[in-house]
Amino acid sequence: MVGTVSPYRREAFRLLADAEHVEVIAWKDAGPPIAGLTVHRTTEVGAARLAGSGRYRAVISARNGRAALLGSYLAARARGVPFVLWVGIWTDPHTAAHALSVIPIRHLYRHADAVATYGRHVSRYVEGHRGARGGVFVAPQAVDVEYFGAAVPSERRSRARRRAGGDDVELLVLFVGRLESEKGVRVLLEAWRHADLGRSARLALAGAGPLGVEAERAGGGVRVLGYVDCAELPALYAAADVLVLPSVRTATFTEPWGLVTNEAMLQRTPVIASDAVGAAAGGLVRDGRNGLVFLAGDSVALGARLQALSRSPELRRRLGAAAREDASELTPAAWAEGMRRALTHAGGSRKETSC
Repeated sequence: MVGTVSPYRREAFRLLADAEHVEVIAWKDAGPPIAGLTVHRTTEVGAARLAGSGRYRAVISARNGRAALLGSYLAARARGVPFVLWVGIWTDPHTAAHALSVIPIRHLYRHADAVATYGRHVSRYVEGHRGARGGVFVAPQAVDVEYFGAAVPSERRSRARRRAGGDDVELLVLFVGRLESEKGVRVLLEAWRHADLGRSARLALAGAGPLGVEAERAGGGVRVLGYVDCAELPALYAAADVLVLPSVRTATFTEPWGLVTNEAMLQRTPVIASDAVGAAAGGLVRDGRNGLVFLAGDSVALGARLQALSRSPELRRRLGAAAREDASELTPAAWAEGMRRALTHAGGSRKETSC
């Protein structure tokens, strides 16, 4: 049960449906049809009603949409079917709305029959509320490995590098995402000034948002590309020498994961991430192994890491090779297997209920 069937989830959901005969209930956007998968488009209240319809042997619900989440949990309990909570957040938001939901959400953490999480960082957060009950399983954040990891022809790579302004520089630094404060855009622009890499480097920002004009006015080798279609991203990642994801924590936001890290790493592009990025806290981006990690909000530290990579093509190559190896393990099949483990623990898997 989800709000939106994201393009990133389509293959994962299909694989889970193939193994467990699941159906997806979407209360915001069901997306285009998916062969082999039944998707019901409804409202939050309608989602809760479907959960209690008696047609399902278990209910899996993402931790969003209060009416859908709490309603589906109560419906599952009324029907006596297992309930699996799917969690992506790893810190508590600090808002009045969250304060009102603390008690019911903590009840779900403690009493769900199993919990599936985005990564180890989320599992630690859930276990802090759940205690020693166990039943917490990682269903890792994944992208289409074949698509984002496919070899990019040299002419496409050259064209993408030229578009980003990097055809005549030694270091092309890339940011992909919303141009907003919570994504650390201002931290990145300040770090770029601290790094002072001169004409040998370029910073390209792929995305749109309220800080777009500020970024365009930054000068100093900064180029704003605007929105870049998914079809163009593999070539852009391949063209870049490093991807930076400098997200910061706010009262309402902590980066749950950051799938652009998976995407870039599959093209052997090392990542510099803040410690407020889920992909770093969850163990994908590892400092010195396949990328570099810095303290969120510390523009001086980020600038120093940009300088380090600018000075060492060999370091970039070594980090990039490990990046591809590590990101290749996070597949839609790995997500589906993690979710199956949660279902099995809860007693709601196809195998368990057929015995």
